[in-house]
Amino acid sequence: MSGKAEPRTPGERTTARARLERGRGALGPALELVHTGRAPTRAVLTAELGVTRATAGAVAAELEALGLIRVDARPAAEAGSQGRPSHRLEVAEDGPVALAAQVHADGFRAALVGLGGRIVATSPGCETVDADPAKVLGSVVEAGAELLRTTGRRCVGAGLAVPSAVAEPDGLALNPLHLAWPVGAPVRRIFTECVREAGITGPAFTGNDVNLAALAEHRHGAGRGARDLLCVATGHRGVGGALVLDGRLHTGSSGLALEVGHLTVNPEGRPCFCGSRGCLDVEADPLALLIEAGREPGPEVSLLQQADDLLRTQYADPAVRRAAEALIDRLGLGLAGLVNILNPDRIILGGLHRTLLDADPGRLRAVVADRSLWGQSGGVPILPCTLDHNSLVGAAELAWQPVLDDPLGALR
Repeated sequence: MSGKAEPRTPGERTTARARLERGRGALGPALELVHTGRAPTRAVLTAELGVTRATAGAVAAELEALGLIRVDARPAAEAGSQGRPSHRLEVAEDGPVALAAQVHADGFRAALVGLGGRIVATSPGCETVDADPAKVLGSVVEAGAELLRTTGRRCVGAGLAVPSAVAEPDGLALNPLHLAWPVGAPVRRIFTECVREAGITGPAFTGNDVNLAALAEHRHGAGRGARDLLCVATGHRGVGGALVLDGRLHTGSSGLALEVGHLTVNPEGRPCFCGSRGCLDVEADPLALLIEAGREPGPEVSLLQQADDLLRTQYADPAVRRAAEALIDRLGLGLAGLVNILNPDRIILGGLHRTLLDADPGRLRAVVADRSLWGQSGGVPILPCTLDHNSLVGAAELAWQPVLDDPLGALR
């Protein structure tokens, strides 16, 4: 018997070629399934893609050859299971990374983020933000470039999160209210130029920080599995919101959707930077809590940390409890209005709002239920965000998206 393989017939060659083309078309969907944790094994990948086992195996092998995933062909069998366990699929721990950058009112930070939303490395955070966006973005990109030099990782692109609505298609920061930046600063162009000057290849993207936090939480955190996800968060200053519909960020016709910080929740309340009065932005952020509790903000640490520490260590103080209840009631009023309009199947809260939810979950859920039509018929789950640095992870998701769409084309 000859050791040589028999030559394939024309029909077999056609079948093999068709399988190869199907496999290449499935690379992106397969990578996204592994990236989001929805295909932990080859058997699950086969079922999710609706392909043959042979095609799923070829797809997994191709993604492994690209350095994006790892295939464990000999996984240990689980207790009580029968038969040979399916190959396990995981993102490659030593694979490529995206450069993620975030700027907020109290500083900026850079990080390298791999597939699966894993933060590989972070730079020390800077606590001062210059009034010139070019100086700030140059510094944060240089911090990211230093991380790339230190780790030696391949970079697929870069993403930036900013505390402002980012208008499309030009990438302008329309309302950096808590930064000293000019209105309409061309942050995407500046960021892209800084990335290129640092010698970093791959596309560069920019987005609103809460939008990106919602995207990260939907793929890797508390929002996973939700169809219509509402995210509301307060970070260092102000309040932001985001909506994920069917797995995609809803940004509106020009990137300005879900500016929930400017919902009026206290008509006689504090003046807002936008020119109105009593907006969530100034009625339910860290500074509002400190003022409501009669505490003088200090310069030692960020406002967010001061407010969080106050709730966690002095909640028994009647003044702190009253302040927390006032913010919870205002936040609940805003959330109820959003629920009536959007009918989400899940709400997630980040920043100080997560801490408020932890402090008195029953009160917030009751306010939302009492004031929303949908709440009275069963309620909307309200959960805390679970990812650390979710805006950074979301910024990296922007840079990873071209790879998820077309792994071969993006990495070629």
